[in-house]
Amino acid sequence: MIAIVRGEVAIRRADHVVVLCGGVGYHLAVSAETLRHVPAVGGETTLHAHLVVRDDALLLHGFHSEQERDLFLMLISVQAVGPKVALAVLSSGPPRELIAAIAAGDARRFQAVPGIGKRTAERIIVELREKVSVDGHASGADTGASGSVSTALGPRALAHEGLLALGYNPLEADELLRSAEGDSAEELIAAALRTTRAA
Repeated sequence: MIAIVRGEVAIRRADHVVVLCGGVGYHLAVSAETLRHVPAVGGETTLHAHLVVRDDALLLHGFHSEQERDLFLMLISVQAVGPKVALAVLSSGPPRELIAAIAAGDARRFQAVPGIGKRTAERIIVELREKVSVDGHASGADTGASGSVSTALGPRALAHEGLLALGYNPLEADELLRSAEGDSAEELIAAALRTTRAA
């Protein structure tokens, strides 16, 4: 399995890059979000990778962060969401915003992505919401633990933990939740993130 590709950027296009590693050029399909972090041709880059094996092709995908790669893996586990659609979703915003949208049940955010209709957007929410509602990570292995945490913490404390998992520090999480309103952790997180976008 190819996990990381590091080398010189040989080709940089809207939907893929080619990275030279030891004299071999690796073609990696990338999201617009990852492409923002890839330097111009001739620069050095490091991308997390995932190889999709098909009968007729070996398709390598590159990601700026492990979080984006993990979210990609979650998305392609959803029925009717293939690698191209998953990359389109990842192109629509930073991973932590997409994870927050899933946690908040914001299906409209995903309906705006080309190739995703109402039914698929709702399926993404239904199948992935439980996995990201607490830890903010793309890991189904943590789902059981997440459920036990959900019953132990109140909505505001749970939302605070969720913001920490999304990359905010404790002071930032406190500040974001100060004026947030909602009856559930998901609503509080969504309200907090709306505050950041408004600012």
